[in-house]
Amino acid sequence: MAGEYTEDNIRSLDWKEHIRMRPGMYIGKLGDGTSSDDGIYILLKEVIDNSIDEHMMGHGKEIKVNISEDGEVKVRDYGRGIPLGKLYDCAAKINTGAKYDSEAFQKAVGLNGVGIKAVNALSNYFFIQAWRENETRSIEFKAGEVVNEIEKPQKDEAPNGTQISYRVDTTVFPKHTKIKMEKVERMCRYYAYLNPGLTINLNGKKFKSKNGLLDLLNEEMTEQPLYTPIHLKGEDIEIVFTHTQESSEDYYTFVNGQNTTQGGTHLAAFREAFVKVIRDFYKKQYDPSDIRHGIEAVIAIRIQEPVFESQTKTKLGSATVSPEGETVRTFMLNFLKSQLENHLYKHAEVAEEIQKRILYAEKIRKDLKGIQKIAKERARQVKVHNKKLRDCKFHYNTKNKRAEETMIFITEGDSASGSITKSRDVETQAVFSLRGKPLNTYGMDKKIIYQNEEFALLQAALGIEDDIENLRYNRVIVATDADVDGMHIRLLLLTFLLQFFPELVRNGHVHILETPLFRIRDKKRTIYCYDEAERVRALKELNKNPEITRFKGLGEISPGEFGFMIGPDMRTHAVKMEEGKKLRELLHFYMGKNTPDRQQYIISNLREDVDSAEVIEAI
Repeated sequence: MAGEYTEDNIRSLDWKEHIRMRPGMYIGKLGDGTSSDDGIYILLKEVIDNSIDEHMMGHGKEIKVNISEDGEVKVRDYGRGIPLGKLYDCAAKINTGAKYDSEAFQKAVGLNGVGIKAVNALSNYFFIQAWRENETRSIEFKAGEVVNEIEKPQKDEAPNGTQISYRVDTTVFPKHTKIKMEKVERMCRYYAYLNPGLTINLNGKKFKSKNGLLDLLNEEMTEQPLYTPIHLKGEDIEIVFTHTQESSEDYYTFVNGQNTTQGGTHLAAFREAFVKVIRDFYKKQYDPSDIRHGIEAVIAIRIQEPVFESQTKTKLGSATVSPEGETVRTFMLNFLKSQLENHLYKHAEVAEEIQKRILYAEKIRKDLKGIQKIAKERARQVKVHNKKLRDCKFHYNTKNKRAEETMIFITEGDSASGSITKSRDVETQAVFSLRGKPLNTYGMDKKIIYQNEEFALLQAALGIEDDIENLRYNRVIVATDADVDGMHIRLLLLTFLLQFFPELVRNGHVHILETPLFRIRDKKRTIYCYDEAERVRALKELNKNPEITRFKGLGEISPGEFGFMIGPDMRTHAVKMEEGKKLRELLHFYMGKNTPDRQQYIISNLREDVDSAEVIEAI
């Protein structure tokens, strides 16, 4: 019988308790620092964003960021400095800040008064100090509680500004959480590109940009542009773009200096407005996909009181750009219509190159039609009796009550798929079985996915032949063996998805299934271990001389055991992608035709518990 529901069950949390109990509401996923959207980088951004906002308002040309080996972060700006009498409020009173006053901060990122309070609450050491007009005041906190304070302002001739130092609380974040400097450097470079004239000094390394977003685009491009990038600037908007020989669309979008990695209304407005302006200019109803084929663009806008779809501010949800009600769509269209049309009239050679690119994309698309027709017909013919797909009852694109639970496991071989099929939930879990190692599609044209039967069938199974709007499963889970061959197949599948369907990865649909390496049991208990450390702990917990089984492949795991591995306690990792040059360089190095360099790298970095001959044979 459930316990009684009384007044004693009602509990009010103070600001720091709520942040510490539900950190995901404030900084997204905690993470260990391996992903750019992990919480430790969100905390750093919250602090730097305040300094950036000061620069945007015309105060301070340098921001110093120091990160020590032990993880202490220190950020010093030379803005106006927090008013000394409000230092505590800004650091420890939720929903308090100057950014509610639109006169002080017209188009800032942090508008909700939560930012540095979250940093404070999630740090075991947090120190804030401000300087204003030759006076200073500081407060030191631990987990949001004051431990030391200079209550009255003291004389200090240091330049105006604010300094925040903190060290994240290791009891809140994962054990091995560590700031990776390459991710912080990228963050600082982007800040510099978005704010020409600002210097970001990271541990003595300075980041400064002369050409703003043009520098960002030139850095991220791996292919030569087909024409000189078009750089358009207006009040509260800046856009740089060009076309390359790549087939994908690559965008880097920003709102008030915030990198919106998941896009949002401003990106949708650009894609729509760009097509309309190009059609009107050439007086041709070109297909939208042909117009945007191979485009690389950087889009930055500044709007009042932006609304983001989450506290981490990675996707813009605002429909308007100002309190007066001008829509993002209208704002974008009016800007492009005047600026882009004017540029194309003045630069006839650029207009000619763009039209050539559109016609080339159109030819590729039409050439694909015949291949697509054959592939779709083949998929229809085998759909009813496709032995490679064991479908489920519900699907993601039908938006039924269990749509969010739907998933498809992509397995290697029939033995693994057989075990999963027997233990799956037939209503929400589908299985697709590969024949073995799929084709390495790196650098290949899109027609290869229609000519290759296995990829054509996989694409049909996922429902993404035309676009990902008809995706049939919320999660696409790669389930391969935890050995060299399994890792190779995993890389081949990810190469295929990243090249041709990056939106699947970008939107969080692609996952890796984690399966146990060991089963350790005695007469009373069975423990499944996913790594060597778990194996050691299990041996200590169980009685002497337990039975130890090392799983070499998924086919060795019985359907009964698979039940819990793909059940409610299933372990999966979402595949994350970093946009731009780094991703393409990684794909080129690991999947391109540079085998000697790659082979030498792998041999030099082999772990002792891996058979080197097996690895070399695989590559």
